[in-house]
Amino acid sequence: MSGYVGILVSDPWLQNQFTQVELRSLKSHFTSMRRESGRLTVGDLASRMSSLKVVGENLTEEERASFIQNYHHNLDDDVDFEFFLKIYLKLHGQASARTGSAAKNSSAFLKAATTTLLHTISESEKASYVAHINNYLAGDEFLKRYLPIDPSTNDLFEIAKDGVLLCKLINVAVPGTIDERAINTKRVLNPWERNENHTLCLNSAKAIGCTVVNIGTQDFIEGRRHLVLGVISQIIKIQLLADLNLKKTPQLVELVDESKDVEELMSLPPEKILLRWMNFQLKKAGYRKIVTNFSSDVKDAEAYAHLLNVLAPEHSKPSALAAKDPFERAKLVLAHADRMGCRRYLTAKDIVEGSPNLNLAFVAHIFQHRNGLSSQTKQISFLETLPDDSQISREERAFRFWLNSQGHSTYINNVFEDVRNGWVLLETLDKVSPGIVNWKTANKPPIKMPFRKVENCNQVVKIGKQLKFSLVNIAGNDIVQGSKKLILAYLWQLMRYNILQLLKNLRFHSHGKEITDVDILEWANTKVSNSGSHSRMDSFKDKSLSDGIFFLELLSAVQPRVVNWSLVTKGVTDEEKKMNASYIISIARKLGCSIFLLPEDITEVNQKMILTLTASIMYWFLKQPVEERPSGISDSEASSQLETISNSTMDDSSSESSIDENGHL
Repeated sequence: MSGYVGILVSDPWLQNQFTQVELRSLKSHFTSMRRESGRLTVGDLASRMSSLKVVGENLTEEERASFIQNYHHNLDDDVDFEFFLKIYLKLHGQASARTGSAAKNSSAFLKAATTTLLHTISESEKASYVAHINNYLAGDEFLKRYLPIDPSTNDLFEIAKDGVLLCKLINVAVPGTIDERAINTKRVLNPWERNENHTLCLNSAKAIGCTVVNIGTQDFIEGRRHLVLGVISQIIKIQLLADLNLKKTPQLVELVDESKDVEELMSLPPEKILLRWMNFQLKKAGYRKIVTNFSSDVKDAEAYAHLLNVLAPEHSKPSALAAKDPFERAKLVLAHADRMGCRRYLTAKDIVEGSPNLNLAFVAHIFQHRNGLSSQTKQISFLETLPDDSQISREERAFRFWLNSQGHSTYINNVFEDVRNGWVLLETLDKVSPGIVNWKTANKPPIKMPFRKVENCNQVVKIGKQLKFSLVNIAGNDIVQGSKKLILAYLWQLMRYNILQLLKNLRFHSHGKEITDVDILEWANTKVSNSGSHSRMDSFKDKSLSDGIFFLELLSAVQPRVVNWSLVTKGVTDEEKKMNASYIISIARKLGCSIFLLPEDITEVNQKMILTLTASIMYWFLKQPVEERPSGISDSEASSQLETISNSTMDDSSSESSIDENGHL
């Protein structure tokens, strides 16, 4: 929910030696080292730096100690973070020189002149993504003066520094994610405006499923190449795989033999569906091998030759199958794709080298252009009989993206499938309430025995009860069985608990007291009232909220410059309401609110999502240093306001957002 303020170092030269990702990681290590004994001396460094990957693995403790003593003689001196960074840089340089990492093919690395650490980036991937951007954003009015980008230069990273390009690319991947009225698009942006664009970009990227943990706005402003390219890669992947689901492409049901397998297909991540589709077509072509990945299994280009022959036999001459050399075969495959009119951004070299990202993109382009599936199958008519609960679908989407934003080791593709072993829920619980999980009794995936999954989920339910979740009639086995309503009920309470804890932990304002739904409601009404408006919400299910005006006034109250009132509609018609809702979400993200709702959640007044939106705005405002609050409200005034609310005679039972026995609002 933050505005992604990075870790700052007083020495500019030292700051430039690291990315924000590295600084956050090293800061975490430094804090951990100091926590062991309450202080950290120069003499402690040699032993405690053993956990650092390059430095710890490639230098012995004696070697580290010898170097440190030569660098700084007094071993009893306390170590601050900047001194720690300097020692780390020196040791890292020695370790890298020993392993010869600096002598690797320099074309495989993009390295800023002031950067000591190397970050691998594929030039082929960069060229591919640049070609994709040039193609899909060619008609954009604002970007036309920058496009086409030359892939042989680093212009991509320079153009990305103002944030506009990445915001536009997100809208290409998932149209409507960002209300472009919220993007700052002046020819020359000041630092504040650039930061707003990057904050909008990062929060929107999270909202479409990108993993951006430990990436900050400063990384984009500085044009950190590997981080910029990593986010671009994820955005493009989401775009290319968007049709790999039964809702967008019901013909995919042809991939299963029986109706009972449809649900299994629906639960697969898009990459797995793409592989299944590819193998389905290869089987028709008589290809006997099974393709299990987009790297080693396609390096010889044989699978591609068979795939294109079965999808577009009219373009199969000259046949790629006749070629004996994999590189020649790969070139013929790409020529075949060109004759089909299939857009592709990889080279024959990328195929034979097994570049997984580029090969996946190539297969996705083939699927989009010609999938070879029939629309006449009986399964499609069966698919139409399945219940389509849009409310469950929207909530699953919101919780999925929220879970992925927590930085888990496991990426969640389908909430109802991926939480069934309990592990992801345990990880999330440990993040929102550190130390609450008994990891000694937890079972780490892969888990084959069903009772081990039940053990995990039983602990999930037990912890939920500790946290005072309403879990009547919910047992661990319900999660293992994939009960949708009960899983959603649990996740809603977990998300709600998380935001309430974040607010509570702002102790200066809350004095450590529990924050309730009523506190959030009253805070929002007080902020709007103090700004001179007469708008008010009676509860989080107040139907008058559907026009969006209250939230626009709330956002304007916490940051007057963020709302351009000339762009706001009266919110009378459904279209006007949707326009306002879209604008609200984008400017909230632009401020720094991490939210996962859709415009429909506002126009339909989904009280769960309305609560999270209000709480996120409240959290953002209370986190701001008093000198940055345009409203001029002092810390003491804000604290007094919240204390007054918390001491209100209203209790949870009187709140209209109370939770029923199944955990629903």
